Amino acid sequence: MASIEEKVEDIAKNQLNGIKLKYFGKTDSINSEIDDALKKAPSKSGGTGYNRPDIRLFLQTKKGRKIPVMIEVKGTKGTLVKYSSENEIENLKKDGTPHYSNIQKYAVNGAVHYANAIINNTDSYPECIAIGINGYIDDKAETVIELKVYYISKDNLMLPKEIAEYSDLTFLAKNKLDELIEKIDNLNLSEEEREKKTKDFENQIEVKLKSLNQKMHDDLKISVGDRVQLVAGLIMAALGEPDKVSPLQITDLKGENTENRNDGKIVIDKIADFLNEKKIPSEKRRLIINELSRVFIYSELYKPNNGESRIKTVYRTIKEDIVPIFTSAKHLDFTGRLFNVLNEWVDIPDGERNDVVLTPRYVCELMVNLCKVNKDSYVWDYATGSAGFLISAMKKMIQDAETTIASEKEKQNKIAHIKYHQLLGIEKRADIYMLAVLNMILMGDGSTNILHKDSLTEFEGKYEQGDDAGQPFPANVFLLNPPYSADGKGFIFVEKALSKMSNGRAAILIQENAGSGNGLPYTKNILQNNTLVASIHMSDIFCGKAGVQTAIYVFDIGVAHDPNNIVKFIDFSNDGYTRQNRKKSGADVNLKNTEHAHERYAELVDIVLNRKKATHYFDDCVIEDTIGLDGNDWTYKQHQKIDATPTEEDFRKTVADYLSWKVSTLMKEESPVNFI
Repeated sequence: MASIEEKVEDIAKNQLNGIKLKYFGKTDSINSEIDDALKKAPSKSGGTGYNRPDIRLFLQTKKGRKIPVMIEVKGTKGTLVKYSSENEIENLKKDGTPHYSNIQKYAVNGAVHYANAIINNTDSYPECIAIGINGYIDDKAETVIELKVYYISKDNLMLPKEIAEYSDLTFLAKNKLDELIEKIDNLNLSEEEREKKTKDFENQIEVKLKSLNQKMHDDLKISVGDRVQLVAGLIMAALGEPDKVSPLQITDLKGENTENRNDGKIVIDKIADFLNEKKIPSEKRRLIINELSRVFIYSELYKPNNGESRIKTVYRTIKEDIVPIFTSAKHLDFTGRLFNVLNEWVDIPDGERNDVVLTPRYVCELMVNLCKVNKDSYVWDYATGSAGFLISAMKKMIQDAETTIASEKEKQNKIAHIKYHQLLGIEKRADIYMLAVLNMILMGDGSTNILHKDSLTEFEGKYEQGDDAGQPFPANVFLLNPPYSADGKGFIFVEKALSKMSNGRAAILIQENAGSGNGLPYTKNILQNNTLVASIHMSDIFCGKAGVQTAIYVFDIGVAHDPNNIVKFIDFSNDGYTRQNRKKSGADVNLKNTEHAHERYAELVDIVLNRKKATHYFDDCVIEDTIGLDGNDWTYKQHQKIDATPTEEDFRKTVADYLSWKVSTLMKEESPVNFI
């Protein structure tokens, strides 16, 4: 059957004319920003050709909200939409790469592709409506028109959400606009959808970063020591600040080789403007610029080869492939993944490797839950890394504020207070500190309380910037994955932090044998003012990236440990995940939920918090026992009791094994055997 696409397009345009709604055709310019966005994005076939939606228009509310609408038309039966096995718009393959055959063939998939191009490549349009329309001639020779309408936004993590069922385009009429906007504004993601989309982002980011890392290694010959700074700096340059600092464009990098107009200088100037408009404290700006200048100014990465610098080559990938995901993935420790991916090429001793591997997001979230973090928590981390713990805590705190505060004004004030006053991190390494600052900038807090210091010798437990400078930070939650090479396997950090807290809770991810004597004298000292609540024997969460067995130790702060207190010892080695460490694979391959991981993590939290459990995976994996006050009997295996008393079944099996052996021996003898 021949396509009736032109006829279907005419029908759609006539419907828009009927409701007096202005539209733009394939070759019309809707505005320069959207035109440029469609031009920058890969075409429907994945090439560099121009993206041309069949119909484009704007919806504008009375309050000035302007929502682009992209309409794609097809004219053959069965080409309206292509869903995945999970009933989602299938525009990505399982490996996270675009599914261009679906985008080309199906109306809804094409419209969503255009919507994504606009949201990802403009500053003015964080939301879009995608409409797919298809028509065909049925068995009765009648024209059948079908359509589906989806809403895509950054607030909803770019997950297309169907607005409602419609039979034509009259729902776009001005007199129905309020009803449409109300439906759009009620399209919130469920927690399950949000978690799944977050994992999709993590996988896409990891795949893209690994591909870029390999390119920097193999083709561009960029040293390992330069890659983190290079990528982090280029991301800052790509972001810009609305109405103040325009994002760096690929065409801004012209490959000139003069002192003031080379690509490195252009990038550094853009970063400086970005940090200034973000109101980053001057000392932080200087540190970041000095650290980045080593790569952008004082290396040879800015020097052109065949007219293009290596900076520009890397920036093209970052601008086109990474930044769109980066800006859409809210509350995601992007730079932690960046650091771990780039560090895979580093050949360092095992001891140091154990110190630089950053904590996975799901473990950060577990520890946040174990510490009962809420909107009123004050959370700090004495070895903050890329700020993964603080990001997970902030996410939990904001969720609590959004759930429990009714007044919109009060809610927004509380969220601002959380970001600027209730989180504090200290990081000694300059390269990782820069990542933490970038992470927190992207979370919207201005990185006010991310400090570049040695937390053991240079930090006194006070705010050091902003209006609170000089005041004690009233921490009631301590989260930490310390450097395991430090004194006491890292417990020196714990003793220092807890000595400055009067109440609350702490969760420490640490080398497990620190609790069996290797953490002394700090473990013993800690018990003088704090109570050990739980000891959790972890699975191989770092899988090939760190060669240590870890545990999480949970403390109640401010009350000396009573030797009669019951401590929960939990074997969490089977956490439901199957892990691999393939360098070129993404999170969907290297971390698979194969045995109810989400439920297992929820049950662990219920066990530690003494709550009613919904599942019973760990009924035989929990030991309740006491500890001494010497700080050397904290591990699960030290309290595991192995019952060596033989049972009747053991006896039966032993006898059966003996008889089997005896018969076999007798059968091998040459003389006949008489059985009695």
